[in-house]
Amino acid sequence: MLTAIPLMIVPLALYNLALAGAFGGGGVAGLSRVVFTLPMLSGATWIMSAADVLILVALALLFAEILKSTRNGSGALLNHILSMLVFVAFLVEFLLVRDAATQVFFVLLTIAFIDVVGGFVISVRSAGRDVSIGL
Repeated sequence: MLTAIPLMIVPLALYNLALAGAFGGGGVAGLSRVVFTLPMLSGATWIMSAADVLILVALALLFAEILKSTRNGSGALLNHILSMLVFVAFLVEFLLVRDAATQVFFVLLTIAFIDVVGGFVISVRSAGRDVSIGL
């Protein structure tokens, strides 16, 4: 039953924790905190912020969600329903919360949308292959 829980709820929760000040800096400013820097051979310095890490986590979880959507089972439909609810939560928060109207949150919203659409499309395509008509 735990497989029915959509993983995209993790980035939503992490972003809301950042809004609450859990990452330091209070509010969205905590997401701009530098996590690490890496000097490149070109002489440039690559900077990774907490917002970048959050997007990378969301992309990794999107990959896991797409893999989960290839399974056919009783939890698959519940997973799709809950993923849609998580996307709606992203959308409502983006539209109604001032601190959620950022580029980072919009990218997370888009990742949640791809999770919903991709999950439905993959499930429909794999279910169509499972149908066998006996004559």
